[in-house]
Amino acid sequence: MDRVLRIEERMRAALGDLTRAERQAATHILSHFPMSALGSITTLARAAEVSSPTIVRLVQKLGFRGYSDYQTALRAEVERLLVAPLSLPEGGREPQAHPLQSYAVQVVANVEATLGRIPALDFDGAAALLADPARKVAVMGGRLTHAHADYMATLLRVIRPEVTYLADHLTDWQQALLDLRAGDVAVIFDIRRYESNAVHFAELAAEQGAEVVLITDRWLSPAAAFARHSLPCHIEMPAAWDSTAAILVVVEALLAQVQGRVPDQVQARLNRLEDCFARTRTFRAPKVGGKG
Repeated sequence: MDRVLRIEERMRAALGDLTRAERQAATHILSHFPMSALGSITTLARAAEVSSPTIVRLVQKLGFRGYSDYQTALRAEVERLLVAPLSLPEGGREPQAHPLQSYAVQVVANVEATLGRIPALDFDGAAALLADPARKVAVMGGRLTHAHADYMATLLRVIRPEVTYLADHLTDWQQALLDLRAGDVAVIFDIRRYESNAVHFAELAAEQGAEVVLITDRWLSPAAAFARHSLPCHIEMPAAWDSTAAILVVVEALLAQVQGRVPDQVQARLNRLEDCFARTRTFRAPKVGGKG
């Protein structure tokens, strides 16, 4: 199984260095991994809406001589995965003392898997873009991720100027395009079920020269075809909905990285903000020494 993941990870790590068409093909393969690449190159190219030569160039960039070489290696690894024995610790898992613990185990597993899936170059690259005060930032969430987008934009405004949160993800993004210049940053959250507005925003923003940072799930939103940096997170849970806990960890880690790049700027903005809060008595001061 590790070897199959290494091939998959190799493709994910290469996304930032691919052409638009190659990235579109890679996104399709990763979204249906590994079955999408087990058929003919013609079938794959048609499904990914690219040409067969694009598929060939993609696998060659991954270190394979051609598509048949890539396919042979992938099939061998899938076969090893299918025959690998299932194993559990001796005696099986210990019973959990509380239902919360069993759920937390899966959340922690998602976080750990996410940390192993996001390439350091993509994480650092996204942080560098967000830390650049010369770039405006627009943040867009979806039906389940709008709260994460709002949270990120709220804290990002403390760190740097020119941050816009697109509160209405159905219509605000079209207006945001009017002000996006080449080099600005569009942060887009899109997890399954993928939303058309997120994909359209990514495509049109990229066409205008904006840098797209995509926070998505491990199957990759189609918006990844237009993203400069994609940060895939594990979200699956034994429930009727996916968990976004790993996404929150990635957001907070990204914000911390951005802050670490411009500490003096952040401190100056924090001082001004706290002074404004104090003068307007925004928050109640805690009582000292008295009864609660």
